[in-house]
Amino acid sequence: SLEEQAGRLTQAVSVFQIDQVGVAVTEMDRVTQQNAALVEQSAAAAASLEEQAGRLTQAVSVFQIQAGELKSNVKPAPWYHYSGPI
Repeated sequence: SLEEQAGRLTQAVSVFQIDQVGVAVTEMDRVTQQNAALVEQSAAAAASLEEQAGRLTQAVSVFQIQAGELKSNVKPAPWYHYSGPI
């Protein structure tokens, strides 16, 4: 009968819609996990940059700039003049 066919069609549409919701939830879960991994990578990169900035700050702390001149607490290496053949 027409009513039975309409009922089966309605049921098929409902199953299809439920399946589509399942697919969407699975995709959202995948994207959420991917985002979580990216957050972890970003946090690790930020920690690494913070450590590098600390080392750089320590490395340049030997320099003092006064009145536009660059002064250093580090003594320069001795200068040797080479006059031999090249």
